[in-house]
Amino acid sequence: MADLDEIRSLIEAALPGAQVDVQDHGGGDHLAAVVVAPQFEGMSRIDQHKAVYAAVQARIDDGQIHALALKTRAPEA
Repeated sequence: MADLDEIRSLIEAALPGAQVDVQDHGGGDHLAAVVVAPQFEGMSRIDQHKAVYAAVQARIDDGQIHALALKTRAPEA
């Protein structure tokens, strides 16, 4: 079972200044996250998702995260 605070912290550490909301969508290992980060400016949606997945890869590898649904965007100006 994933620790939602830890997952949020991992994403925030990888993307300083990001607004991160992580929720459990079932069983403790199916998660959803909304990430709004200034680093996403000019990045494709795929690259945004790759950045988030890279931040939590250790928790995917150890099985704490089985599925992670993402919504990502840069902050609105």
